[in-house]
Amino acid sequence: MPSFRFEAADAAGRIEKGLVEAESAPAARAALRAKGLVPLEVSGLVAPASQRSLLRRRRFSEAELALATRQVSSLLAAGLPVAQALGAAIEQADQRAVREVLAAVRSDVFAGHRLAEALAQFPREFPEVYRASIAAGEDSGELSGVMDRLATYLEERLALRGKVFAAFLYPAVVTGVALAIVVFLMTYVVPQVVEVFTNSRQALPWPTRILLALSSFVRVGGIWLVLAAIGGFFGLRAWLRRPSRRLALDRWLLNLPLFGRILRGVDTARFASTLAILAGAGVPLLRALDAARATLANAVLANAVSEVIEAVREGQSLAAALGRQKVFPPVLVHLAASGEATGKLDAMLERAAINLSREAERRAFALSTLLEPLLILAMGAIVLGIVLAVLMPIIEINQLVR
Repeated sequence: MPSFRFEAADAAGRIEKGLVEAESAPAARAALRAKGLVPLEVSGLVAPASQRSLLRRRRFSEAELALATRQVSSLLAAGLPVAQALGAAIEQADQRAVREVLAAVRSDVFAGHRLAEALAQFPREFPEVYRASIAAGEDSGELSGVMDRLATYLEERLALRGKVFAAFLYPAVVTGVALAIVVFLMTYVVPQVVEVFTNSRQALPWPTRILLALSSFVRVGGIWLVLAAIGGFFGLRAWLRRPSRRLALDRWLLNLPLFGRILRGVDTARFASTLAILAGAGVPLLRALDAARATLANAVLANAVSEVIEAVREGQSLAAALGRQKVFPPVLVHLAASGEATGKLDAMLERAAINLSREAERRAFALSTLLEPLLILAMGAIVLGIVLAVLMPIIEINQLVR
């Protein structure tokens, strides 16, 4: 049954907005009147092509997709049809964009389309990995199990991202606070304190003169520094649009000590997890590799997967093709070989993803633990330098008085 977005007024004059199911727009207006509402506007969600393009622009987050997937998978496991499961997910969704997209998907399902075909109308909200898994689940008759694995996959991705973010949150906060304190000292405190010595025409020590010059530069040129940083950011983005430059930067990032191994671990964990869920859903290996390649943020690893796809297409095993690239962690190569030998490739890839995720988390926390005292020491050294530059003229005046 199609869904319609409505805006109506109740008996007290309050405006209500939401979704209503009906066979047609007049039937939707009649349903609203039956509830004691006066319909002001009723419009379909999926009929006009222009409206579909509008919905495509309203992309919801991966957390909302994971929640909706978990809800639908639980309802499918309980025996509900796909359309009813989607209807329950629509009722529980908090965001309007999520409700509208799911309602559009359910309308297509009511019209006789497969769920994967309905999801394909919204490629930004439902990525290729998601749609390929759903299609494989429908073909095999294990849609509820596939959606359960999809929900777990999305939740694990969010958990890994959250843990890495949390590991670097404290150093980032310390850095921001330190910069704010230094800027405050250089723009407000230092000029007022040192102005006394400047007016006394006393020859200032060289650390004090450097501090005054830096303070003047920050006060006068601070806005230009900010604008230069913003311009540099957008300039770097434009510079990286050329694939060769992006490839060189990503190769340099992978070769960084500590940080490069974290990036490699996070990316390959995401790749292995995606490949595991697609292989477990019954997606052909070449198509699964192509879809998993899209989840890689690093261009070096993405190019390596492209070469792996060509090697597998020519008849090589997945493990041999991965090992030949020399950019993937050995644990991924060895477990892929074990999975191919035992016929449990999806389970071995999932185990590789878990191991890589844990290793990335451990390295991220180790790096953040190392950064915390270094940042505190750097902040202390900067403040000590400012204090000494201010105190040195005072010490010289006391010596002259004596």
